[in-house]
Amino acid sequence: MALSVATLAKPWVGERAKLDAVRSAARVADLLVATVDGGVQELYINERRIEFEARALLATIARYRKQTDQWLAATNAINSVLKEIGDFENWMKIMDFDCKSINAAIRNIHQS
Repeated sequence: MALSVATLAKPWVGERAKLDAVRSAARVADLLVATVDGGVQELYINERRIEFEARALLATIARYRKQTDQWLAATNAINSVLKEIGDFENWMKIMDFDCKSINAAIRNIHQS
């Protein structure tokens, strides 16, 4: 059986098609991996941003908590002072009443 050029060329054409198919498959695989990696990289960047924002938010909350505690302490001090003023005012009213009663008693004694 004699081999012609056409017969010899056919297997080589098949090998070439196989190599092209393998190269194309490898390129598709690389593109898929690059696409997935790009998505993973974007997710990682977003996760880092969220973590950074969460830390900043926690620091802000801690600062506001401290400020609120200071305001609460100041408010309690003011309430305490107002209560003392009210107690003093009540004491003054009692003293005024007692002084008027004593004054009236002394006048009664003096007039008798």
